[in-house]
Amino acid sequence: MSNNKSSARQKIRYRIRKKVTGVAGKPRLSVFRSNTEIYAQIINDESGVTIAAASSKEKDIVAQKVTKTEKSKLVGSALAKKAAALGVTSVVFDRSGYIYHGRIKAVAEGAREGGLQF
Repeated sequence: MSNNKSSARQKIRYRIRKKVTGVAGKPRLSVFRSNTEIYAQIINDESGVTIAAASSKEKDIVAQKVTKTEKSKLVGSALAKKAAALGVTSVVFDRSGYIYHGRIKAVAEGAREGGLQF
């Protein structure tokens, strides 16, 4: 049981979180990927507060009939716009144990194109 995919990801996630923390000056951009949707949020770990969040369930993203990878890129750029409005320009990327590939990479690229610095 402890050898399955989700527990392996959980171990990787804990290993990453030991090193990656979001502070007020440089919050953490955390990504969660389900089979159908993708969620991203910018978190200040010092105060335990989510500063901004975006997901593929938002009306303007759902309205566009594109692939899941393209939706992920839209989520990244939407999050970058929200962060810019709140004055956040620099973040540290937390891939949450997922491989930096496909939809996770698309979120990062969309956020970078939106103006966030990693």
